[in-house]
Amino acid sequence: MPFDFVLPDLGEGITEGEIRKWLVKEGDLVDEHQTVLEIETDKAVVQVPSPKKGFILKIHIKEGGIANVGDALLTIGDKTEEGKVEKKSHSVVGVLPEAEEILAAPAVRNLAKKTGIILENIKGTGAGGRITEDDVLKASGGFKDISKDSFGSIERIAIKGVRRSIAKNLLASMRTAAFVTGMDDADVTELWNLKEKEKKVALEKGIHLTFIPFFIKAVQHALAAHPMLNASVTEDGEEIIVKKYFNIGVAVDTADGLMVPVVKDVNKKTILELAAELQELSQKAKERKIKLEELKGSTFTISNFGSFGGTYATPIINYPDVAILGTGKISDRPWIKDGKIAIRKILSLSLTFDHRVVDGAEAAKFLNKIIHYLEDPDQIFIESA
Repeated sequence: MPFDFVLPDLGEGITEGEIRKWLVKEGDLVDEHQTVLEIETDKAVVQVPSPKKGFILKIHIKEGGIANVGDALLTIGDKTEEGKVEKKSHSVVGVLPEAEEILAAPAVRNLAKKTGIILENIKGTGAGGRITEDDVLKASGGFKDISKDSFGSIERIAIKGVRRSIAKNLLASMRTAAFVTGMDDADVTELWNLKEKEKKVALEKGIHLTFIPFFIKAVQHALAAHPMLNASVTEDGEEIIVKKYFNIGVAVDTADGLMVPVVKDVNKKTILELAAELQELSQKAKERKIKLEELKGSTFTISNFGSFGGTYATPIINYPDVAILGTGKISDRPWIKDGKIAIRKILSLSLTFDHRVVDGAEAAKFLNKIIHYLEDPDQIFIESA
């Protein structure tokens, strides 16, 4: 008999995913464990295998649609069962009874035709169940539609993919933390000179050395001295979980949006090892080949918006961490050095922390500790953890 393959529990608290790409079509014969689709969940693309061998009798959710855990993805069976598949429609809002009459205006029907959407598969949200343009756009999984409102031309773009995950995570963070941001500057002239000196050594090993590994090391040492910033809060807000390991997330800008790969156990790695791992993770993120586990487990996050020209900001904490460090651009500024004015390389820093866990004095001490390491990079040995 036909078998409905539902979206399984993918772990890590994931409850839904976006159908990124079907690798099979209706009528195809698939083997057990053969990958049948790619689904995007929590900023990672997961390949989903078929649980059994058989013919694809029906694909229930189109590419770009949202599937919740437990929703039917496709129906598998013998070819002789093709005509016995229960007639039902699946869309981004789940399983719907077959509609007897389609209520939709001519403009909506034209939009559905243009986007390849079957109106029978959509539950209308308009008056009396009428299908609206928004219903069609939602079902199309992000089709850009140039239309008009009462003031002029507008463009509707569905929030989907990485942008959808970013929005959910940021809202979760904003709802559950008491945000405060502190800002300061660091004289990184010596660090600048050290990086320039070691850059050639790194290149000989195929490593592109940036400032990020040094930032990671400075943060790691500061976290060891101020462990309350290396923590999270339980969902009920009743407990603080202080992490005894150091996993640093690093925000990476990709064509699909911001991703935060996590470098694990940074206290066990050298500057060059961190640089090599960052280089690999960043490339995988940009190519959308990064694994879900490589985006999980952070205890603290660094966002280097300075590489895009930013100076100060109020970065949003990467939930469920309790703090994030924003690093701005390094610029030449007049600075007091040994009682004299000199032109120095100055780095702007922005630390956002959860005031439920960390008081302002503790946060200031932590930020000063980071500055201490960045201004005296001899303490961060280039070949030691």
